[in-house]
Amino acid sequence: MGEISNNLAQLKNWEELSVHANSRIIDAKGPKRLGRIMLFIFAFFFILLFLPYRQTIPGRGTVTALRPEDRPQTVQNQIGGRIEHWAVREGQEVKKGDTILVISETSQSYFDPELPTRLNEQLDAKRGSETAAVQKIDATKAQMTAMTSGLRFQMKAAENKVLQARNYVSIDSADLLAVRKFYETTKVRLERYETGYKNGLFSLTDIETRRLKLQEDNAKVISQQNKLSNSAQNLLNASIELDNIRAKYQESMSKAQSDMSSAISSKASAQGDIAKLRNDISNISIRRGLYVVRAPQDGYVVKTLKAGIGENIKEGESVATLQPKSPMVAAELYVSAMDVPLILDTGDVRLQFEGWPSVQFSGWPSVAVGTFAGKVFSIDKVSSAGGNYRLLISQTNPVPTNDDPWPPQLRQGSGVYGRIILRSVPLWYEIWRQLNGFPPSLEKEPTESKDKK
Repeated sequence: MGEISNNLAQLKNWEELSVHANSRIIDAKGPKRLGRIMLFIFAFFFILLFLPYRQTIPGRGTVTALRPEDRPQTVQNQIGGRIEHWAVREGQEVKKGDTILVISETSQSYFDPELPTRLNEQLDAKRGSETAAVQKIDATKAQMTAMTSGLRFQMKAAENKVLQARNYVSIDSADLLAVRKFYETTKVRLERYETGYKNGLFSLTDIETRRLKLQEDNAKVISQQNKLSNSAQNLLNASIELDNIRAKYQESMSKAQSDMSSAISSKASAQGDIAKLRNDISNISIRRGLYVVRAPQDGYVVKTLKAGIGENIKEGESVATLQPKSPMVAAELYVSAMDVPLILDTGDVRLQFEGWPSVQFSGWPSVAVGTFAGKVFSIDKVSSAGGNYRLLISQTNPVPTNDDPWPPQLRQGSGVYGRIILRSVPLWYEIWRQLNGFPPSLEKEPTESKDKK
C-alpha cells in the first residue's frame, strides 16, 4: 500500500510539472508572420512595378559656351616682330582694346623712323609730276586747236588756188578752141584764095596776105596750147600744194596726238605712283599701330603662349589665350547613336555639374536634388570620334519654379553629366526594356531641328 501511495504521489507531481511546462512553451506563430511579411513585400514590389517611371538617355560631356565668340580664343599678332613688353599677366582681367603685348619691328623695309616723311616727300614729287603732265596735256590740246584753226585757213586758201587754176584751165581750153576755129577758118580761106589766084581772081599780094594770116593764127594756136599747158600745170601744182598741206597737218596732228598720249600716260603713271604711295603711307600707319597687340573683347588672360623679352614672333602667331567675360554657358553632351533619333530638339534635360553635390534618380527626376534644368539647343548632323553624337544643352529660360539657375561659378571645360528626359512608362516596362537591351520609347515623332530651320 505504501508503494502505491508513493506512486500516486509521484504521478500527481508529474502532472503538476506538466501543467507548469505547458505554460512555459512558446507559441509557434512565427511561420505565419513570416509568410505575411513576404506576402506584403511581394505585394509592395508588385504595386511598385506599375508606378510611372520616366525614361531618360544618359550622356556625359563638358561645360562650353553656346556662342562661338564666348569660347576660349587665342590672341594673335598680325605682323612679325620682337617682344618688347608684356602689359598683362596670366589670370588678369582685360577690357576690349587693352594692351596685351608690345612688339618692335624686325623687317628691314620699316627700320627708318622717318619713313612716313620720306614717303610724303615722294608723294609731293609725284603730285608735281602729275601737275606737269596735266599742263602738258592742256598745252597739247591748245596746240592741236591752233593747228586745226590754221589748217582751216590754209586749206581754204589752197582750195581757192585749185579752184582758180581749174577756172584758168577752163578759160584757156575755151580760148584754144576759139583760136583753132580761127586757124581752120583762115586755112580754108587760104585754099579758096589760092584757087581764085589760079583762076585770076586774086592777086599775089592777097595770097601772101592770107598766108601771113594763116601763120599768125597758127602761132596763136601754139601760144594758146602752151598757155593751157601752163594752166594745167598750175592746177596740178595747186593740187599738190593742197595735198602737202593736208599731209603736213596730218604729220603735225599725229605728233601732237603722240605728245598727248605721252602726257596722258605720264599722268596715269603719276596717278598710279601717287595711289601706291598713299597705300604705302596708310599701310605704314596701320602697321605701326599693330606694334601693340590688344584684347579683342572683354575677358581674362588664361595663358601666355610666349615668354620673355626680345623673343621674335612670326606673323599670325598666337601669343595668349583669352577667355571672354560673361559667356553664355552651355553643356555639350555625347550620347549613343542608337538614342539620337529619340531625342527631340525641345527635349528637357537634367544636368549634374562636377563640383556641385547632388542626388539624382534616373526614373524620377522630379525628386532629384542638386540638379539643374536644361533644354536641347542643337544636335550635330554628323557623329564625333567614337561614333557618338554631340548635343548642345542651353539653360532653360525662364528657370522652372522649383529649380535654381545654373551656378555662375561654372567654368568651361568642367565635367557634366546629364539625362535627356523622355516619356513616362511603367516600371516593369523599363525593367523589361533594360533586360532586353531595347532603346527607350519614343513619345512623339521628332520635329525638324532648330539649326536646320
